[in-house]
Parts: sequence; C-alpha cells; structure tokens
Amino acid sequence: MLQGCGNDANSAKRPAGPSAVQVMVAAVERKSLAMRIQAIGNIEPYSTVALKARIDGQIVEVNFREGSEVRKGDILFRIDPRSFQAALDQAEANAMRDAANRDQARSQERRYQELLAKNFVSKEAYAQMRTNAETAAATAKASQAALENARLNLEHCTIRSPLAGFVGRVLLQVGNLVKANDTAALVVINQVQPVYATFAVPEQSLPVIRAQQARGALQVTAGSDAEHFLARGSLVFIDNAVDQTTGTIKMRAKFDNKDLALWPGQFVSVSVKLYDQNDAIIVPARALQTGPQGQYVYVVRPDMTAEVRKVVVSRSEGDIAVIGAGLQVDEKVVTHGQLRLNPGVRVITKPPARPS
Repeated sequence: MLQGCGNDANSAKRPAGPSAVQVMVAAVERKSLAMRIQAIGNIEPYSTVALKARIDGQIVEVNFREGSEVRKGDILFRIDPRSFQAALDQAEANAMRDAANRDQARSQERRYQELLAKNFVSKEAYAQMRTNAETAAATAKASQAALENARLNLEHCTIRSPLAGFVGRVLLQVGNLVKANDTAALVVINQVQPVYATFAVPEQSLPVIRAQQARGALQVTAGSDAEHFLARGSLVFIDNAVDQTTGTIKMRAKFDNKDLALWPGQFVSVSVKLYDQNDAIIVPARALQTGPQGQYVYVVRPDMTAEVRKVVVSRSEGDIAVIGAGLQVDEKVVTHGQLRLNPGVRVITKPPARPS
C-alpha cells in the first residue's frame, strides 16, 4: 500500500498524463514584412561583342587565354601586317607625288593668271592651266584618301577589345586565314559588370509593379534559390506588351555584379520588393498543415490542449507564412509534432533543439 501511494505521489508531480504529446511551438507575431513578387530569371551580359576581322589575312598572334578577363583596348589578335605595310608605303609615295604635281599646277596657274592680266597669253591658255591645277588638286585629294584607307587597313591588323569583359572560346587560332566580316566570329566577349536578369511575371502583377515603380526604383534581389542571396539590383525595364500566349510580361533588372556572383546564362530566383506590409500576422511556414477543407494549424490552448484552427494564408515569404485570418497575436501554434496530434490532445512543449 505504501508503495502504491508513492507511485501515485510521483504521478501527481507529472505535468501531464501519459497521453500528452511533446511538441515544439512558436508564437504568432505581428511584424512589418516586405511584399515581394518571386520569379525565375536568366542572367544576360550587359553587352556582347562578336569580334570579326575587317580585313583579309593570316592570324599571327592570339594574345589571351580562353575564358580570361580582358580590358577595353587590350590587343587580342594580330593579322600579318606586311602586305598592308607595303600598301601603305606605296600610298604614301603616291600621295607625295600627287601633292607635288598639285603644287606645280597651282604655281603655273598663278603665273598664267599674271600673264593674262598683261594680255601676254590668251584666255583659253589660262583656262587650260586652271583646269590642270584643279585636276591635280583632285588627284592629290584622292591619293590622300587612299593613304588614309591604307593606314586604316594596317590598323585593322591589330584587333583590340572594344569593352571590358570575359572572352569565350577562341574559334580561330594562329595560322588560320580570316576574311573580312566573315560569318564566324574570332571570339565572343561578354561584359558581366554589370549584368541583367531577365524574367517574366503574371500580367496580374503589372498594375501594382507600375504603381510602385512610379514612386521610386524597385529593389530586386537574385539568388541561387529563394533563400540563398547572391546580388541586389534594381528594376530597369518593363516590356511594352504582355505575351498573349503565356499571359506574362517580361522585365529586366540590373545588377552591378562587383563580385561576379552572377554569370551569363545562369538561372536565378528573382525577388522584386514592392512595399513593406505593416502589421502582418506571421507564423513559421512549417506550422501549416493541409486537409480536405484547406490549410490549418494546431493551436495550443491555455490548458495545454491542442485545437485545430482553419487559417487563410495570404502569402509566403521564405520560411514565414502571412496569415490573413484565423489567428491572433501571441497565440501558440505547433511547429513540430503535428502528426501525433488530434483535437483536445494534451501537449507538452519543448524548446527547439540547439544547433550543434
């Protein structure tokens, strides 16, 4: 009998009967939470250049490694310049000859003009000298133009990077012959600082996006997924028409990409921040359960029993759910252990496990 009484005394000290279920809970909170629109975007270079030769010739130098970073003005390719140097020398000689002929013709034209004033030569003779002078001047001008063209051709033997970026695979190596404006490019350069992220959102989101954009630039974040942040930028472009086949509209965000976290062709999770929602009722998203009548949570009553509460979820933001109706601030909802619960079951709360 004494032993039995001892057992009853120990049982009385227990906080709950043997049917109590251990659960983890979280308080319903009221906070200011950002209103965002999520989408999947694709990273595009800020600018792309496909380098092509502007003259015919043989490649004699490739001065970069595939995939390396280049600066604006760096020498990437050299084409054999010898034939173009010879053409330049010839053009310079022709220009000097024709300039001398022009000066001589002008001198004769001035002398005949003086003789004509004294009636020592006929008007026809003077007209011939003036024609010769104008012809010589035109020939000299044509020679000068040919000289400038020869200089340009020689400059085109050296191919420089028109922008700062990263080069791709080299399509033509040393020894290959190239043609001016050939179909195939020598190499493609992508500028990745900054970069663009192109994405599409449902047309229903367009009015609120345009309304918020009218108040100021909209902040956009990009990550490998909704929870892993990579870069922060701003919305810079909204397409001028909705795609009628998909019911979406394309948009573009710009990122400085100083740390090169984003790369052309990469798919990212894009989040456009519209505004801050004040006094949002929030709970951990893991508290939500789904049943035949929709979503619900288990609420822990003051007497430590479980209650099923149907809720209306306005939206989710990462691991947080915004509740539109069904919960009050400071109520406790079960976040772990729901599978063993039923309405009215007694519960024992336990603290969350500490990270090791």
